[in-house]
Formats: sequence, structure tokens, C-alpha cells
Amino acid sequence: MTTIKTKPDYDSPWKEALENYFSDFISLLFPRVYEEIDWAQPLEFLNTELQKIISSADSSRNYADKLVKVMTHQGEEKWVLIHIEIQGTASTDFNERMYRYHYRLTDHFPHRKIASFAILTNQNNTQKLGCYKKDLWDTELSFKFPVINLQQDWADKIVELEAMTNPFSVIILAQLAAHNSDDNQQRYINKFKIIRLLYQRAYKAQDIKELFRLIDWMLRLPDALELKLNLKINEIEGTLKMPYITRIEAMGEARGEARGEARGEIKALLTLIKLKFGVLPDSVEQQIKTADKNQLDLWVENILTAENLESLLAITP
Repeated sequence: MTTIKTKPDYDSPWKEALENYFSDFISLLFPRVYEEIDWAQPLEFLNTELQKIISSADSSRNYADKLVKVMTHQGEEKWVLIHIEIQGTASTDFNERMYRYHYRLTDHFPHRKIASFAILTNQNNTQKLGCYKKDLWDTELSFKFPVINLQQDWADKIVELEAMTNPFSVIILAQLAAHNSDDNQQRYINKFKIIRLLYQRAYKAQDIKELFRLIDWMLRLPDALELKLNLKINEIEGTLKMPYITRIEAMGEARGEARGEARGEIKALLTLIKLKFGVLPDSVEQQIKTADKNQLDLWVENILTAENLESLLAITP
């Protein structure tokens, strides 16, 4: 069995997903709260303020956090703290830490109401989570907050998530797949299935590109499978005449690699050609390995649309 060896980055895609699809996030996971917010009014993400307040409370923290200013239908301002543990599981001081963040925010915004939400992506049990209490004699403090556990609350609702049109359901599906598919082949199958949903739901081109980028961030694949995935996506886009994300350099752009040096480009091109056209003659492989960068660039740009190997190799600067 082939497994993912690199540590995935869930923090960054969640941060961007919350900013780009915050209303969809609230609608999906906190529907009662969604009804109370006046979405006709602009949102304000207070990232700088949050970092100053939270970092002073926990210098070792490594979570995706958002502090969002919203307006309710009653015209009352709320500051909403969305705290997400990308690591998946709650630490032993989880309840206390959530309380500590809350009271520091209250100190900073003494005249505002604050709601604290927690999302755990891979927690087995949340029975003891969501409440912090302290008491001494007749003095008692109790702090309660909602905890969404994706594995506990959504892992058995995959069919329901796939039937939704809410864009944030795609993020939930990708996160569940990331935790539940260590085998690269299964991860490839899950990733393609989720990406196919983007087209089936007929999202706008910009949303397809953005959601694809976030999915790609969460569900990393080895280069060979990533190239194979690009070919499958190209087939979908060719059928639907929707050229949104297909490009051989899409994998590199999503990972900040661009196309890299000539050696990496030769390796990627050979892998893609073999995936599309089968085993190569030794003479063709040598032709590719000895080609200059301009020639390689042309082949890379045209591999996805080439009808056969002969037509691809005939393309020259």
C-alpha cells in the first residue's frame, strides 16, 4: 500500500476557505446562526486584532482562526470567533484554551457580544468538549461553546454532502477524504470524485478555480497521479466545453512550484506522455531527454490536446 509521506497543510486552505465562503460555512454548519445574521451588510475580518490577542494567550498555537464582525437583523454588532483545530484532535487543555481566548477577546471588546465556535476535523469523541467550568465554594464559572466534529457529525453523511449545492460542502468532503484515505490510489479516486462535483453543480468559473485550488491543497497526490488527474479533468472540460482549470502547469501553480528546472520538466512530460499514449520507444524517450527548454515548453503546453504522439512530436518552435 502506498501512503502519503508528507505532512499535509490543512491550516492554510481552511483560512482561505473561511474568508472566501464564510456565509456558506455558517449556513452549512451553524444554520440557526445564519438566519440571525444580516448578510446584506458587509463582513469584516479582524485578522490583525485576532493575532495580537490570541498570540499573547498561546505562543505555541498552530490553528486556523478567524474573528469576524457581522451585523444581525436587529442591528446589533457581533464579533464572532471561529476557532478551528486543523490538527484534527483536541488537546487536553482544549476547553480551557477556548475559554482563555474568549475572555481575552472580551477584555479587548468589552461592549460586544462574542460567539466562539470550534471545528475539529479528526476527533474520535467530543463528549467532554465544549464546556469549561471552575468553582470555589459559592463562586462558579461556566463557559459553553458549540463544537463541530467532522468525523462524528459528517462522516456518515457523504451522500448528503454530495447532493448539496453549498460550496463549503466541497471543503468538508475534501477534509474528510484527506483524513480517511491514506492510500494514494484511494485519495486519487476521492479527489477526482470531489472535483467532478464542481462541474456537476455548475458553479461559476471563478468558484470552480478557487475550490479546485483548495481541494488540491488538502488532497495532495504524487506527481504521476496528479498528472493522471489532470488528464481526467481535461476530458470533463472538453466534453462540457468549460476550460477552467486544465493546464499541465496547474499542478505546479497550486503548489508554488511553477514548472521547475529542465530535469523536472522532462520527468513530468515523460510521465504524462506514458499515461496518455502508453509505452514509449527508446528513441522517442531519448528525443525528449535531449530536447532544449523551448521545445519542452511547447510539448508541455500541447500534451493535453494532442491527438496522438506523432502530432505532439511534430510541434516545434
